[in-house]
Amino acid sequence: MRNTDAFRFRTCRLAAMHRGALAVASVWALLFVCCLGAKECAWGEEAPTDATYHTPLAGEAGEGVFMGERFKIPPVDRAHMTALTVGGSLLAPKQGDLRGFPFGALYVRRVWNDARTRDVVSGLVNELEYDKTVGPLELVTHFENYTIPFDQREIVDNVEIVPTSLQWGTLLGSIGPGVRFPVHPFQVDNDIRVQLLGRVGYFYADRTSDTSPGLVVPPDTVLYGAKLRARYDGMRRNLLELPHQGIATGFDVDYLHRDKWSDLNGGSTGSARRNYLQGTAYLVGAGGIPGLSERDRVIFCMYGGKTSEGDADRFNAFRINGSPFPGEADDLAHPRYTGAIHNDVLSSSYATASLGYRRELTFFLYMSLVGSYLWGERATVQGVDQVVFRQQRRGGATVAFDSGFLWNSSLYLAFSWESGYLRNGKDGGGATFNWNKLF
Repeated sequence: MRNTDAFRFRTCRLAAMHRGALAVASVWALLFVCCLGAKECAWGEEAPTDATYHTPLAGEAGEGVFMGERFKIPPVDRAHMTALTVGGSLLAPKQGDLRGFPFGALYVRRVWNDARTRDVVSGLVNELEYDKTVGPLELVTHFENYTIPFDQREIVDNVEIVPTSLQWGTLLGSIGPGVRFPVHPFQVDNDIRVQLLGRVGYFYADRTSDTSPGLVVPPDTVLYGAKLRARYDGMRRNLLELPHQGIATGFDVDYLHRDKWSDLNGGSTGSARRNYLQGTAYLVGAGGIPGLSERDRVIFCMYGGKTSEGDADRFNAFRINGSPFPGEADDLAHPRYTGAIHNDVLSSSYATASLGYRRELTFFLYMSLVGSYLWGERATVQGVDQVVFRQQRRGGATVAFDSGFLWNSSLYLAFSWESGYLRNGKDGGGATFNWNKLF
């Protein structure tokens, strides 16, 4: 390690220690505020012992005890939920030129007897689905878009390579038949489903003032294809919608045809072929730890994805995200490098696994410790502007707190470190904060 790198590492470590002390203070302040905001309480009740304690579960009415005070937990209709998430991440050191960024999204879930919808709306990146059902049969309609109106550049050794700058995006609509059957424990998100979707969309790409003259830019084109996806969710969630018991698994096989892609004749995109095939799979689970109480949980998730040989480029690569440990049913399938800061990294193929321990500090506050490993073929730069994929193996770790809060909301606070996948060669960490408000 060079002296400058050692100094940077020590500085980041000291900063992390100070942030950790602030986190502990914040948690205890949060406990105090939450107690002030609680309703329908009575003093003098004894808390149950770990041997008799049962974790409050998502949607169910119940009671919780904190500091001798008993709180009523109202039921929640999980079939009709609207939630707003806002927050942000701070990076140390920067990721390229990025020191930090805000984010926000509106989440809507509605489940009726003959239809359901699940929508995540953030403006630039959206995912909308509406399914019409007749018994176990359903007609699935799905729309997604990735339309970031900013320059997108690749990173090498945590430095943005300016000549790779482009603005590009995709819009995709899907429709097709499926079957869905409820499974134990028969909550609103517990089912097994198989769906076959026809897909049509549009891809666009534009140069910027920084784009290298030698960088090959693909033409705008129509997209056609099909997707087979399967899901199983036997997970029971806790009061904060975190995995508590059970497993969820699934896979996707996605085939797309790019109508004008042959005009490229290879170049820096890495493939002259119009067509590509991608497959992904995941497994997420949570459960008890022998000899410990229900307050203690082991949590794990595994993800993998592969693009057909020779067909990967920066425009069809998987976007590996460093978001929190997955919990929401449809979000489980999105590939993530759990334990890293929010942001997308392009990878042609990947395999990642995370293992963690969660402790229920009190009925509305959870602490999680998660370690992660990632193998991937990450987008990098060869020469001045040619984007290629090279193998990397990295690891990461996270300390996170999830807590209920005032006004029917919850908070997420996490401190993370990872060994260089996000910054393509430079390790680093950061902090993420989310506030989720249920309406």
